[in-house]
Amino acid sequence: MKDLGANPPSPGDTGISSVTDAAERVEEGVCPVCRGAGFVRKDVPLDHPDFGRAFPCRCALEEKEEERLARLQRYSNLGPLTRLTFANLMSRGRSTDPSNQERFATAVAAAEQFAQAPSGWLVLWGPSGCGKTHLAAAIANASIEQGRPAFFVVVPDLLDHLRAAYGPGSDVSYDDLFEQVRNAPLVILDDLGAQTSTPWAQEKLFQLVNHRYNHRLPTVFTTSVSLEEMDERLRTRLRDAGLSQVFLLEHGPGGRTAAFGGLALPVIREMTFESFYLGGIGISAEAAQSLRNASRAARNYAENPEGWLVLLGRTGCGKTHLAAAIGHHLESKGMAVEFCVVPDLLELLRSSFREDAPSGQFDQIFDAARTTPCLILDDLGVHSATPWAQEKLFQILNYRYNAKLPTVITVGCPLDDLPEPWVSRMYDTKVSMIFEIEAPDYRGRPRKQAPPPQPPRRGGRRAAR
Repeated sequence: MKDLGANPPSPGDTGISSVTDAAERVEEGVCPVCRGAGFVRKDVPLDHPDFGRAFPCRCALEEKEEERLARLQRYSNLGPLTRLTFANLMSRGRSTDPSNQERFATAVAAAEQFAQAPSGWLVLWGPSGCGKTHLAAAIANASIEQGRPAFFVVVPDLLDHLRAAYGPGSDVSYDDLFEQVRNAPLVILDDLGAQTSTPWAQEKLFQLVNHRYNHRLPTVFTTSVSLEEMDERLRTRLRDAGLSQVFLLEHGPGGRTAAFGGLALPVIREMTFESFYLGGIGISAEAAQSLRNASRAARNYAENPEGWLVLLGRTGCGKTHLAAAIGHHLESKGMAVEFCVVPDLLELLRSSFREDAPSGQFDQIFDAARTTPCLILDDLGVHSATPWAQEKLFQILNYRYNAKLPTVITVGCPLDDLPEPWVSRMYDTKVSMIFEIEAPDYRGRPRKQAPPPQPPRRGGRRAAR
C-alpha cells in the first residue's frame, strides 16, 4: 500500500502539523507506515475499485481502544473542539423563532445520520453563531468514537498554512498537507467563504473541493455565505443534488431574506409544496386540473430556476402559496431568496427615501430587490400607481430582465392593466413563462357571482394553463 496518510497535530494544537513533527513522532513510536493517521490507501490504477478508498493500517488493527481514540483525536485537528458533541448540542438551536428551531432540528437529524455512515456531502449554512460549527464538530467527534478518522480544518487557516508551505524556510511539506486534506476519509471544512478571495486561494480551494467531488469523498462544509455568492465552480458542486445535502440552519444576516423577511412570516412559512391542497370546496374538474398543472409548473421552476415565472389568477387561487413554496425550496438548496409583497416593498422604499431615514438604507433595500439571486414579487399591480412607484418598480424589473435573474411574480389582474414596459418584458418568451391558474378561492371562501378568469388580452403568446 502507498502511504497517503496525514501529519497529525499534537494534542491541543489547533494548527496543521509539520513534517518535522511527524518525524519526531515516528522516532517516539508512531507508525512509520501511516505516520499516525491510522489509514492508508492502495497504490492502484485510477479505474481500480479500491482507488481512493481508505484502509486501516496494521497499527490501527493492533492498538488498544484508548490508544486508538487518542490517535484519532490527534489526527482530527479538532483541538479544543473535541468537547463539541451531539450530547451537549442544543437540539433545536439557539433561535427563539419556531421556524428556525424546526430547520435546525431537521439539520441535526441529517447530521446524526451522516455521522453514523458518512456518505456524500453535507452543507450547513447559516449566520455566525447559529451552531453550525458545533454541529460539524459533533459529526467529527462521533466518527472518531466509532473508530473512523476525521479531519477538521477552518478554511482560512488551511489556506494560510498552504501559503506558508511555499516559503523556503517552511517546516511544512505543501504536498503532504494538501494530500492530507484532499484524501482524508472524512473532511470538515469550516467557514467556507470566509477566506480572502484571491485568485490563488480560489484555485487551491477549487482543486481541493473538485478532487473530493470527483472521488465522492465524504465532506462536511459550514458557511455563513449564500451559495449564490460563491464562485460558480464551487456552487455547482455544492448544490449537486446527487451528492450534496444543503441545510439552512437559521435565517438572518447572511441567511435567508435578510432585507424583507417575507418567507419567515408565520403564514408564509407554512406555504410549501407539501401543504399545497389540490382540492377545494365544490371545485370543478377543470379547476382541479388547473391547480395540478400550476403545482407541476412551480415545482419544475423550483428545480431549475431560470428567467421569470409569472403566476396569474384571481385572489385566493393559490398563486402566493406556490410562489412561497418555490422560495422555500430554493432556500433549502442554498439559494438566497427575497420574498416581498409589492405594496410593502414600495412602503419600505418610500420610508427609506425620506430625508430623516438612515443613510444608505434606501440603497440597501433597492439593491436587495434588484440583485438578489431569486426575487419573489407578490401581488404586483395592487399598489399605488404613482409615477415614483412605477419608476422604482420598472427599474427593479428592468434590471432583473436584462440580467435574466430568477424572478417569480404573482398578478391578480389582467396583465394589460399593468404599465406597458412591464408587460412587454413578461411576454418575452426568451425570459418569461406566464401561467394562469383557473381555480376558485384557494382558501375555500364562498364567492358571490365569481367572475370568470380573465386571460391576458394581448395577442400572440397565450398564458400556459
